[in-house]
Amino acid sequence: MCGFVGFTGDGDQGVLRSMTDAIAHRGPDDAQYHQDGQISLGFRRLSIIDLEGGRQPMLNEDGTKVLVFNGEIYNYRQLKQDLVQAGHDFKTAADSEVLLHGYEEYGPALLNKLRGMFAFVIWDKVSGQLFGARDFFGIKPLYYAQMGGQLLFGSEIKSFLPHPSFQKELNPRALESYLSFQYSPGPETFFKNVYKLPPAHYFKYQAGRMEISRYWLPQFQAEEDKTLDQWVEAIEKTFDDSVQAHKISDVEVGSFLSSGVDSSYVACSAHVDKTFTVGFDNGERYNETSYAKELSELIPVKNISKVISPEEFWGHFPQIQYHMDEPLADPAAVALYFVCSTAAQHLKVVLSGEGADEIFGGYNIYKEPLEMAWYDKIPLPIRRLIGKIAGALPAHRGLNFLVRRGKPLEERFIGNAYMLQEKERRALLKQPAGAPAPHNLVKPYYDMVRDKDPVTKMQFVDLNMWMVGDILLKADKMSMANSLELRVPFLDKEVMALAGRIPLRYRVNSENTKYAMRQAALRRMPEKWAGKKKLGFPVPTRVWLKEDKYYEKVKQAFTSPQAEAFFHTDKLVKLLDDHKSGKADNSRKVWTVYTFLVWYKEFFVER
Repeated sequence: MCGFVGFTGDGDQGVLRSMTDAIAHRGPDDAQYHQDGQISLGFRRLSIIDLEGGRQPMLNEDGTKVLVFNGEIYNYRQLKQDLVQAGHDFKTAADSEVLLHGYEEYGPALLNKLRGMFAFVIWDKVSGQLFGARDFFGIKPLYYAQMGGQLLFGSEIKSFLPHPSFQKELNPRALESYLSFQYSPGPETFFKNVYKLPPAHYFKYQAGRMEISRYWLPQFQAEEDKTLDQWVEAIEKTFDDSVQAHKISDVEVGSFLSSGVDSSYVACSAHVDKTFTVGFDNGERYNETSYAKELSELIPVKNISKVISPEEFWGHFPQIQYHMDEPLADPAAVALYFVCSTAAQHLKVVLSGEGADEIFGGYNIYKEPLEMAWYDKIPLPIRRLIGKIAGALPAHRGLNFLVRRGKPLEERFIGNAYMLQEKERRALLKQPAGAPAPHNLVKPYYDMVRDKDPVTKMQFVDLNMWMVGDILLKADKMSMANSLELRVPFLDKEVMALAGRIPLRYRVNSENTKYAMRQAALRRMPEKWAGKKKLGFPVPTRVWLKEDKYYEKVKQAFTSPQAEAFFHTDKLVKLLDDHKSGKADNSRKVWTVYTFLVWYKEFFVER
């Protein structure tokens, strides 16, 4: 696990070193550079496999190709055997060398042979072509920008800042979309003219021309001819195989552990020596450490836990947003930062449970289309009218149902978070930038699964939007901020292939979410964990925002010159005041705006 940065053309070695130093946290063990007049590459290494060899940038036998790579290839040993038989000469025992020789042998077709998480770039000196790729799910990041006649690329945007051609400018379209999604959706970023390579895509760059192609797409093709027990058997076998593949390492591997079924299933299947847990000192609802300790004793395995104080949470928040590169208004990111920090004091690699909800159907909102399904048979124009009337009345749980079901799924569901509706964000912003409507951003994914049931559509949207922009962004950035490698065995090609064949009734039904997966987990742990309702990571922000100390902290940000530049600050303060007085739970909306202002101060306000 590591980080890399690079740019085309000749460049000053001091600039390259400064760019590479900006991501030193991703790889504190080693730093290496390559410059040949046509390309400049910098690399930071966190040594996991082949501790003595495997240094990057890595050249092929004749020095015509050079690789920088961030991630792990779990089937590299099998691929290496095939490549050796094809005549390739390996100099190291590192998985990175498989990418170099694999690209020589197969070209872009290599990508679908891989099993792992990766972002990598290969420079071909002879053809003058740059080839880059990002893994199937978007576990590892890859950013790029074309500025000053050069292509800049790397693992984090902050590494671009020292380059003399880089123009640091806020992208107002990203802010507008972020206010609805709580993250930056799609390929655009908060930095104007800086883009993310989407998951399961590769690029070819040559003579100033960028071509981007998709090489893989998750599939949902339900097979109705198997029993629940057969699916449970298949999940157990496939997941065990994935866990063993994800444990390949020359250093110790641990596991995160919360009260939920996902991390519990990982911990119970991995047979590691240490698990790590964090919680908050705000009552049992916000503290999962007792669940984790109890399960750890049953496995048995050593559990190391930490209780995060409010002072630590708020005090580290600016640093966390700096590491994120783009604002992310998911409070669970802070908890993840601290559990990564705790684990990093003991080892370099951890397993985690990200991805299970998206591929097996774990979010509670996936039940919504199954509840009172008869209502959707009422003609849409009538439901729209009823929803409009209900929306004009004082907020109430029953009325919210009418409002939501007064819209087709494609309009009401943009992912697990829907912070501010278009009307709300336009009212808050002084100068709306004309960003696409939220439902237009998710429309391409709905179109890809237009023939599927509503729950499968929701899963597919989350796999391509929410999981990439929120779940995996914070997983990468918070672990790497602490020089820790985080591996996600649920997000494996073989696990996804299996999950995509499971019928809806064994994914989401009236009994539970992730139904078949929970039945598999029940073979490893008691019902207390296997059947636990999905909560997300509970963070007490809504409680803190009602306390004078933190209310004043947020109010100060909401009335700052930075807030004045973007928002109608009187409306921001009203959101905050209504939350404090108990008129409405505005905690998530308040946190979304506050997060942006904290992030903006880190990157755009001179100190």
